Amino acid sequence: MYFLIIGVLGLVLKYLDIGPVASLSWWLVLSPFALAVAWWGWADSSGYTKRKEIEKMDDRKQKRIDKQRTAMGLAAKKRP
Repeated sequence: MYFLIIGVLGLVLKYLDIGPVASLSWWLVLSPFALAVAWWGWADSSGYTKRKEIEKMDDRKQKRIDKQRTAMGLAAKKRP
């Protein structure tokens, strides 16, 4: 996501000829988009994205369980 923000910001600055970005080559200005594609390719192929999704789901599940336990008057168990 950061690569995309940097890329869009650089693209706008280059297109409007603002600041030192105006003197940079287009290859350098567009390189954050290539880095974003490389990052997403690596994250998907290594399982990083899926792992983060599962962690988020597990956290939501545990919060829901804790909320139900406190509603029933039981002490919520802490997860390590």
